Amino acid sequence: MIEKVLARGVASVEAFCDPPDAVLYPGEAELIARAVDKRRREFCTVRHCARQALRQLGLPPAPVLRGERGEPKWPAGVVGSMTHCAGYRAAAVAHSCDFSAVGIDAEPHEPLPAGVLGVIAVDEEHQHLSELAAADPATCWDRILFCAKETVYKTWFPLTRRWLGFEDAAVTINPSTTDPEQGCFSARLLVAGPTITGHPLTRFDGRWLRSEDLVITTVTLPARTPSLIVKK
Repeated sequence: MIEKVLARGVASVEAFCDPPDAVLYPGEAELIARAVDKRRREFCTVRHCARQALRQLGLPPAPVLRGERGEPKWPAGVVGSMTHCAGYRAAAVAHSCDFSAVGIDAEPHEPLPAGVLGVIAVDEEHQHLSELAAADPATCWDRILFCAKETVYKTWFPLTRRWLGFEDAAVTINPSTTDPEQGCFSARLLVAGPTITGHPLTRFDGRWLRSEDLVITTVTLPARTPSLIVKK
């Protein structure tokens, strides 16, 4: 599924169950030594997906450890993202010479729990969601919004090493005119973003896909320069 909403040049692998041949690499087991079985299985499977995706890039399999905020630590020259939810795991990776960052997220296609939307949405997004729901009440637009914001953060953090709150970006969701199950979105940054080739990055553009059970969102930011200067 996820390959439908990723840019060409990004390798991806997804799983809808936990394969018995998935194993942890050195350093990974210690990260979840105290985790419950469910958490261990999803942790192992999503890294299994990541190693398969690395092979698609012509790279050897490697441990995928965690950084300071839990982000995946990729091999040198690689950018990527991982996600998991009930019944789904996925990883997407790319060469850093081709892409500055990749973000993905998956969520169950169901309404957000009570009270969550009020925490994650800015005023303009509430109005936008009302308009989308009036046109297509069968789609859980609040979940797509949440998924998109998670994806934006996963794209933002490797570029800046800074936190980005839900209130720091305003997302506009655009349905496809030809396919009701997918579309695109844009996230306008409400805080200063990174500067790439002398131009501040003020927004992220992404794509979304939904099925009966899942919502998937992606952002792929093409590389414009081998070095990245972050605006302070």
